[in-house]
Amino acid sequence: MSAFIVLGAQWGDEGKGKMTDYLAEEADVVVRFQGGNNAGHTVEVGDKQYKLHLIPSGILYEDKLNVIGNGVVLDPKAMFEEIEYLENLGVKVTPEKLLISDRAQLIMPYHRALDGAKEKVRGKNDIGTTGKGIGPCYTDKAERSGIRVCDLMHKEVFKEKLKENIADKNAVLSKIYDMDTFDFDAIYEQYINYADRMKAFVADASVRVYNEIKQGKKVLFEGAQGNLLDIDYGTYPFVTSSSTIAGGVCTGAGIGPTMINSAIGIAKAYTTRVGKGPFPTELFDSMGEHIRDKGHEYGVTTGRARRCGWLDTVILKSAARVSGLTSFAVTKIDTLAGIDKIKVCVGYEINGEIIDYVPASLEDLAICKPIYEEFDGWDNSIEIARTYDEIPDNAKIYLKRIEELTDTKISIVSVGPRRDQTIVVSEI
Repeated sequence: MSAFIVLGAQWGDEGKGKMTDYLAEEADVVVRFQGGNNAGHTVEVGDKQYKLHLIPSGILYEDKLNVIGNGVVLDPKAMFEEIEYLENLGVKVTPEKLLISDRAQLIMPYHRALDGAKEKVRGKNDIGTTGKGIGPCYTDKAERSGIRVCDLMHKEVFKEKLKENIADKNAVLSKIYDMDTFDFDAIYEQYINYADRMKAFVADASVRVYNEIKQGKKVLFEGAQGNLLDIDYGTYPFVTSSSTIAGGVCTGAGIGPTMINSAIGIAKAYTTRVGKGPFPTELFDSMGEHIRDKGHEYGVTTGRARRCGWLDTVILKSAARVSGLTSFAVTKIDTLAGIDKIKVCVGYEINGEIIDYVPASLEDLAICKPIYEEFDGWDNSIEIARTYDEIPDNAKIYLKRIEELTDTKISIVSVGPRRDQTIVVSEI
């Protein structure tokens, strides 16, 4: 029995797509357990680049089962657009390769409208959502008014629930936000068409994944976003609306914790963040610009420029704690090549006290001063390394210190975006 988790250990954008794609070669099943099409993964295979938002990264393999779990909020329009995109690139997406949980919540057009309306009203206090309707969909789920995939498979049930929701959302949109309302018939016809196209992909994902594990198959659980975007343990309220940590697998895929063997945290060799909120190691100078440009730090989903800073091991240590990480996969260490002196945050100073965890209060995090250690840099030869022995000595010192500071081993080092630029350091 082998089931393991791959998740982001920072604020997202750590290279989970590449790592999931790489690790999926040894897996039989790849399961997405949370989030929606607000996430973005870029995977490079040979001379082709694939941008994924909703469908698990294992879809690029012919022989893998890919599962969209019940913890995911599913926009059918976005999903079918992504399927068409992949098929145009020569990737087959069939019911034999993709399974959709019948318990997944559906994103509706009014969710997207409410997302945009709420952000507009927040003004300068906006959260910085992608506008994809993720938060409002999870809100409906929590207040038990959401529409699930299984509801869509029963036309009369769907019709009844949609009527109730349309009446409720139209009242909110018109009376509170002074916005246009939605037509029931148009949405009903649109989603019934989706139901006909989706039906062959739908099943009880929890049962299927459980049986796969019991049969000795290797199952990889793929997270979206990152540890510090978790609804409970992230930098709230500048977070996503689901559980991005390892614990989210159990509720988002319907699998008990005793069935999971390991959890791999993906971490960049530096730190990035999109949107608002405190960022202790953020660089506001030419070094920050250099890292952004060399690392191509722009969002796959939004195109927004990412804020860049030195590696923060306080964040990584927190991720290791709350997700029970068994190892790290360090990506983009090649981006730091050519920098003479590289800094790493080893702790925070706040009100005269030294701490090694991320405080809950954003007001406290905002006044945390990073405590740095400095390291000698390495050159661009790291990009051609294919074994750990070929990695420059200074980079090895840097990696070793990360292990010491987080009390977590490094199992993989990525020296570039391609599959062949991935070095296994220790057993995963």
